[in-house]
This record gives sequence, structure tokens and C-alpha cells, in this order.
Amino acid sequence: MARMTSGPILALWIATGAGIGTAMGVATDNIGTWLAVGIGIGAAVGTALGARHLSTGNDNEDESKTD
Repeated sequence: MARMTSGPILALWIATGAGIGTAMGVATDNIGTWLAVGIGIGAAVGTALGARHLSTGNDNEDESKTD
């Protein structure tokens, strides 16, 4: 299976943050502020999880085994 780098993880969390920020913005009638907050939080979470994923090397442990 293909190795997932920090790029797709970051994009996933930015998109999630944008969606949540948009929903909060609609609910509070302040889309601009909440969209920016959601993207910022999504980028922070995505960066943190991407760095953690790359540092642990948990891609697929079975690929390293040779028979």
C-alpha cells in the first residue's frame, strides 16, 4: 500500500477545519472569523499529527519483513 506522507494528512485536517469553521460561522452569523479559525486549527492539528506519524514510522510494519 502507498505510504501516506504528511501532505494528505494536513490537507484532510485543513478541509475538516474549514467545514467545522463554516458550520460554526453559519450558526453564529460570522463566517469569515470562524472559517479562518477552523482552517487555523485544522492546519495545527494536521501538522502535529503528520509530524507524529512520520516520526513513528508506522507506515506498514509487514512490508519490512522478507520471507
